[in-house]
Amino acid sequence: MKQREMAELLDCTVQHYQRIEYGKINLPSTTLIFLADYFGVTTDYLLGRE
Repeated sequence: MKQREMAELLDCTVQHYQRIEYGKINLPSTTLIFLADYFGVTTDYLLGRE
């Protein structure tokens, strides 16, 4: 998925999404849960703990 598409999914700008991706902004837990459900994975997987 392209950064633009992820930004649209999260209803934010591409620049804001890039900051999330590069670890400059932490996601709220509700957004993390939404992404885990969307991609069919666990939150641990998204956090690199699995």
